[in-house]
Amino acid sequence: MKPLEKKEGEGKKSVEDESGSIGNANNGFFTPNNKIDFSNVKIEPLFEEQVDFETFSKSDFRAVKVKDCVPVAKSKKLLQFTLDDGTGTDRTILSGIHAYYEPEELIGKTLIAITNLPPRAMMGVESCGMLLSAINNKKDSDEEELHLLMVDNHIPAGAKLY
Repeated sequence: MKPLEKKEGEGKKSVEDESGSIGNANNGFFTPNNKIDFSNVKIEPLFEEQVDFETFSKSDFRAVKVKDCVPVAKSKKLLQFTLDDGTGTDRTILSGIHAYYEPEELIGKTLIAITNLPPRAMMGVESCGMLLSAINNKKDSDEEELHLLMVDNHIPAGAKLY
């Protein structure tokens, strides 16, 4: 298959955000100009217990788009996400990440969710799935960091991850 020909001036455009970070307009993210220093990150040990492939393959990982995100009333930790999971019906997932993210900064992002978990009621709201995050402790500290897994915004809602 031969590559499509580009007209002069076409291609990826660089975009500068308010912080001065330059990113590629086609990838959905902004890449900082400076390298990230991971020297202060402490990684917890891996689980020793193993899961067989058949059990793991039952998990349905999907790309989901955040349509809305609001704090859950009477909860300091929970955020309520309204998500487009590609089915045409909104999906609600609650996640205890309010200490790490403000709801408005997540609207429009593309996240990864496990969508075939049984519904679970929390604070009177039914949560239908789980959003994936990476958690670590800072090196030489008990302070925990959480990073919600976000992917390229060009990945459509409902795309299956393998």
